[in-house]
Amino acid sequence: MKKVLILGAGMVAKPIVEYLMREGYRIVIASPMKGRADEMIGGNPLGASVDWSMDDPETLDLLISGNDITVSLLPYKYHSQVARLCLAHKRPLVTTSYVQKEMQGLDEAAKNAGIIFLNEMGLDPGIDHMSAMKIIDLIHRNGGKVEQFYSICGALPAPEAADNPMKYKFSWSPRGVILAGLNSALYLHNGKRKLVDSRNLFRSTFTLEFKGIGEFEVYANRDSVNYLETYGITEASTIFRGTFRYKGWCETIDAFKSLGMLDDTLKDYSGMTYSDFLAERSGATITDIRKSVAAKLDLPSGSVAIQSLDFLGFFSDEKLNYYETTPLEITSDRMIRKMMLGETERDMIIMQHIFLASWPDGRKEVIKSSLTDFGILGGNTAISRTVALPAAIGVKLILEGKISSTGVQIPVLPEIYNPVLEELKFLGIEMKEEYWQPESEITNLKI
Repeated sequence: MKKVLILGAGMVAKPIVEYLMREGYRIVIASPMKGRADEMIGGNPLGASVDWSMDDPETLDLLISGNDITVSLLPYKYHSQVARLCLAHKRPLVTTSYVQKEMQGLDEAAKNAGIIFLNEMGLDPGIDHMSAMKIIDLIHRNGGKVEQFYSICGALPAPEAADNPMKYKFSWSPRGVILAGLNSALYLHNGKRKLVDSRNLFRSTFTLEFKGIGEFEVYANRDSVNYLETYGITEASTIFRGTFRYKGWCETIDAFKSLGMLDDTLKDYSGMTYSDFLAERSGATITDIRKSVAAKLDLPSGSVAIQSLDFLGFFSDEKLNYYETTPLEITSDRMIRKMMLGETERDMIIMQHIFLASWPDGRKEVIKSSLTDFGILGGNTAISRTVALPAAIGVKLILEGKISSTGVQIPVLPEIYNPVLEELKFLGIEMKEEYWQPESEITNLKI
């Protein structure tokens, strides 16, 4: 019986544990959250847990050597360290994270060892790659070209749970969500590179209607231009990868950045209240801090950003209970405390690809591919399902010998994306494709 090592027992781990045990694999979850791991296993004799963390490399070495494949759900910075041990024992590896430079540097060695390090097997990155490549390859097989490509994804509370000023709740790594807002972005529009620096990320947005759900704001996500090569669409004049948010998030996070609330410089905040902290960050007067901060931001006192600061308690006299820390830590901790998805609330995943394809006879076609998935009350969240299940299916395909590729890979190859998308469809996660849509679906995008 094949054995799978799963590193990490975080917010997205449960569906991969359930899937692999259901498929008859033995699993070992290695995590400092052993109690949480045991809850996921639920007494199933196929599962076991180990109390372990990354400061114990000797145990990690033994665990990797004693299992047939490793799944790393650890923070991305640890993946290359795990991969080097997998390489030493000639064990394949699956992650849901972006390929980092250190991981890519192991490509040739992994190929020489005859093993695969399969990365980006989650939602975004993951399902986005697979569903996009399915259509891109279809267009190319039929002699067409991809002139424009947009790919947008959002992990959000379901509409009925979007009940705070930002209309956002955390259903996965809260700190990861916040840190992602500090990135710059690069995309290609009508043949011109557009660089959006971090300072302007949430000011450079556009709105897009998602059928059946409503209107959302969209902002650019990291470096889209690299995907011209990754997806084999160097003919495209436009490529844009973005993130969906309800209206309110972008204005608020932009305000936090403007006020210096996301800085990561250490400072002593002993004895301060939340309003003291906000006054220190903004240079506002403490006597009428709400009005003063609104003026600093050049926003009405009833704006979403001001409502959000109030909702989070930054105008209050509550003590911080911090000593030396960073503004980012204070702000993110407060958001986590106030904005976690409740046990009786659903989250929601929305994803959409929009292609403008041109054909040899001169015709042009807009193709849309869309995903909507909701969390299950009393069960798994949508984000955990859509991140974990692609990785789980990837593990099964590798162990069954159905993936012949070796080296450092992402799921842009038909031998990976076709069976994964089919299995996801069986599990109720399916991109709905619409062909021959009007060109207005592209021309109306005001990026």
